[in-house]
Amino acid sequence: MCSHSKCPVAPMSSAVAPATEPNAMGPKAVELVLIKEQNGVQFTSSTLIRPTQTLAEPQERETWSKKIDFLLSVIGFAVDLANVWRFPYLCYKNGGGAFLVPYLLFMVIAGMPLFYMELALGQFNREGAAGVWKICPILKGNGGRPRPWGAPSCALRPGVSPWSRCTFGWHHPAAVPSQFWVGRQNPEGPTCPTLSRRGVLHLHESHGIDDLGTPRWQLTSCLVLVIVLLYFSLWKGVKTSGKVVWITATMPYAVLFALLLRGLTLPGAVDGIRAYLSVDFRRLCESSVWIDAATQVCFSLGVGFGVLIAFSSYNKFTNNCYRDAVITTSVNSLTSFSSGFVVFSFLGYMAQKHSVPIGDVAKDGPGLIFIIYPEALATLPLSSAWAVVFFIMLLTLGIDSAMGGMESVITGLIDEFQLLHRHRELFTLFIVLATFLLSLFCVTNGGIYVFTLLDHFAAGTSILFGVLIEAIGVAWFYGVRQFSDDIKQMTGQRPSLYWRLCWKFVSPCFLLFVVVVSVVTFRPPHYGAYVFPEWANALGWAIATSSMSMVPVYAAYKLCSLPGSLREKLAYAITPEQDRELVDSGEVRQFRVSDAPAAAPRPLAVSGLKEPRGRVQPLSRRWERPQRPSEHPCTERGRQGGRMKALTERGSRGVECGVRALRGASRQTLV
Repeated sequence: MCSHSKCPVAPMSSAVAPATEPNAMGPKAVELVLIKEQNGVQFTSSTLIRPTQTLAEPQERETWSKKIDFLLSVIGFAVDLANVWRFPYLCYKNGGGAFLVPYLLFMVIAGMPLFYMELALGQFNREGAAGVWKICPILKGNGGRPRPWGAPSCALRPGVSPWSRCTFGWHHPAAVPSQFWVGRQNPEGPTCPTLSRRGVLHLHESHGIDDLGTPRWQLTSCLVLVIVLLYFSLWKGVKTSGKVVWITATMPYAVLFALLLRGLTLPGAVDGIRAYLSVDFRRLCESSVWIDAATQVCFSLGVGFGVLIAFSSYNKFTNNCYRDAVITTSVNSLTSFSSGFVVFSFLGYMAQKHSVPIGDVAKDGPGLIFIIYPEALATLPLSSAWAVVFFIMLLTLGIDSAMGGMESVITGLIDEFQLLHRHRELFTLFIVLATFLLSLFCVTNGGIYVFTLLDHFAAGTSILFGVLIEAIGVAWFYGVRQFSDDIKQMTGQRPSLYWRLCWKFVSPCFLLFVVVVSVVTFRPPHYGAYVFPEWANALGWAIATSSMSMVPVYAAYKLCSLPGSLREKLAYAITPEQDRELVDSGEVRQFRVSDAPAAAPRPLAVSGLKEPRGRVQPLSRRWERPQRPSEHPCTERGRQGGRMKALTERGSRGVECGVRALRGASRQTLV
């Protein structure tokens, strides 16, 4: 037997990688190699193999400075001019208080669930309207649908304020069609509905949409002012826009309250409010009442434009989006209802002043706000001051909507192209300049025709179609169960059965009904007595179908670009990008790619204990998501971190198993 001094013992050579590396994102394999066996003692070397390549850590996403910034931004976008003029008119036309029955019903079963869905979708994925469709890549073409005509509509508002200084030439009876003076006691007074058309828009110098003329310098100046305000509100992202909405979102409420106090003191105001709230339940038997309520719910909340998704993507991951949805939809509905008191108090005053029925004064469309209302303000003491306050309110309402539409475009594109994120100021400047150039068509002599065409086609059936595809993609392809798990991960509580049923069945059926009705009841646009030519209607349908066609076009492109058979292509196309390994193992949430059962995960090899270098098999049907918000699975860091965590745990268990096996072999040798 040799002494210990003369018996060489082979040293244990080991190369152990650091346990934690902040920037290492790829999975790591553990290798345990037998070096030497001496006197029953086995020496091993464990190696933690580093990945050959590492991914760059993604840039942290900015968030709202305060929770109230987000709420004001969403409220400012959702509460627009449609709440001020369209809802009161629809309520009056469709049975007064009886109209609230279908309106509130559709708001609860469809409006609030869709609003909640978009807020949760953007907050969990933390990307714009196009990026969130990583949950179902085949529907990425649905993307965001902004409202680029929000800026020109803002430009048309500041200029419509010369009512208080109406001259004889503009409101002379000879210059006005006779039907406008029927029943009026004082045709010489400042009650001219053509003031806006002749004195501001110069519509009499245009013969139609094919004769637009040149841009008016007055309206162009207003447009430049709006564009400058929009740029400096958006150029730094939500850090600046979140401060602007403190003024633009709260100003309309202050003005509406002041106008309500003034309107209630006018003669005839009570008659107007009584007409607004008169209940006629017999009107509920008419299908047009339910159709008007359904379309009003869809458009008043602003779902489908991609704005809610963009705004909520800047929330903190643990924000309570359910509470936000309930608050903002409630504020939206209350604003619509309360604005009716303001509008009809002045309409009752105008009806009594001219001794005509309220039905002859209450008209649908922009004329109610831009003609009737200013005409009423012009008869009040300090009419110029009231006119300035009123049109400032309209301007702030329009700026909020335009800010939301532009932010959805900017957020969607900078999330898709990281190069734009580093140059947000320049990219924002490019977007607002492009919007300015397109808006010049709306400030020409015939610009109101362009605006009417865009408003009729681009914000109609195409928006409803987009919301329908969104609801189907989330509820049926991504799955209500998985979507509910995502919400639980953010808020700590799963949505109740009511919300899940609405997302799965009620909301898609409601949207399908509205889309079909909007197509069946379609009427060509018109502005007053002017009827648009056929080529203009064809152009409008081309604008509407341009966004709708992106869904099937991108779906076809996605299927053609994916490998495998048609069944495998479809499986890849409807599976979230972070769950691609499910398709590789033959499993998808909705069906199996092949009839054979999914292969079981391969165990670690005891001999050498080396993890296979190939694809990591999923530990279960769906890999377990990390719980920490900083590693949520919708970021590349979260996905890699989750896989590395699972692999490390499996590697550790394999090492322990191998060491126990070697120790058992050693004990048998010694025995």
